[in-house]
Amino acid sequence: MIKAKILVVDDEEGIREIVSALLESQGYDCSTASDGLLAREYLKKNSVDLVLSDMVMPEMDGLTLLEWERKHDPDVPVIMVTAMHDVLTALEAIRRGAYDYILKPFEKDQLYMGVRRALEHRHLKLENRNYQRNLEELVEQRTAQLKGALDQLEQSYDDTLEALGGALDLKDAETEGHSKRVTAYTIAIAKAIKVDPGLLPQIARAAFLHDIGKMAIPDMILRKPGPLTPEEREVMRTHCEIGFNMVTRIPFLREAAEIVLSHQEYFDGTGYPRGLKGEQIPLGARIFAVADALDAMISDRPYRKALPISHAREEIQRCSGTQFDPTVVEVFLGMPGTLWNELRENIGRPYRLSQQRTV
Repeated sequence: MIKAKILVVDDEEGIREIVSALLESQGYDCSTASDGLLAREYLKKNSVDLVLSDMVMPEMDGLTLLEWERKHDPDVPVIMVTAMHDVLTALEAIRRGAYDYILKPFEKDQLYMGVRRALEHRHLKLENRNYQRNLEELVEQRTAQLKGALDQLEQSYDDTLEALGGALDLKDAETEGHSKRVTAYTIAIAKAIKVDPGLLPQIARAAFLHDIGKMAIPDMILRKPGPLTPEEREVMRTHCEIGFNMVTRIPFLREAAEIVLSHQEYFDGTGYPRGLKGEQIPLGARIFAVADALDAMISDRPYRKALPISHAREEIQRCSGTQFDPTVVEVFLGMPGTLWNELRENIGRPYRLSQQRTV
């Protein structure tokens, strides 16, 4: 068992020796100093578990030593010993941080009890600190485990999205890659607008799945090479609500569902399915509308080649305030035209949650 180390500080040699002998008889390891200055130098070089100090000493008195020790190592208790039967002096020592005080002359049992209580106090204090440290380490471990579980869950979410997108590409091969491109454009514009980073994942998911309702549209309409009849257009328009109903049933996609439902709304209220107007349309859907129109114009179609970005910018500007939110258009026009080709060439998986993290 490791002995507790005690520093006995007193300017009277006889008292130092007696106190040290008494304490060593109880199994403590004692060192001595004849004044506060020597005690301070000792404490700078050595660790102790308790300081037992006289109040009145030359060079540096006990109260000054006490104040220094409180700053040097506040975990070490200090018991003040004084021959002055002055309660105010003793209370001043307690106020400055002394654990206890003993009045001279003292009985050895009084000394033993005071030292034992002070050392128990230190032991409990250190034990509590270790407990707190271990608790913090345990919390860090649990947090890391939880983060790992969340990462796996997000990976599962991403795999689900990829499977849904792949299914749509098989259904509508004509627009293969459109969902990834329009998602990348949507997120680029959203970041330029400085959308709340917490909204980016749901905007990305909604952009990627905006046309998922087309999976329920008959192939004869979805793949029809020529213009649709009025009746066929009505069927095609139902893909927004179908997509909403599909997505809203998936817990991690519920926040994205409203954007899926609203992605064909026009800023002036002439869109569908609900004829929403202005800021009634979710911000993500207003951003998506510009990105979707951009991709439609600068991508090849069976009936025409891709149009230049300059043409797409002019057309989007022309429709500002009618089809598109003027604020979103203004931000879009302020972005470099070369950005969109760069995004097309490095499309990756822009809907993935890991790519939308901001921390």
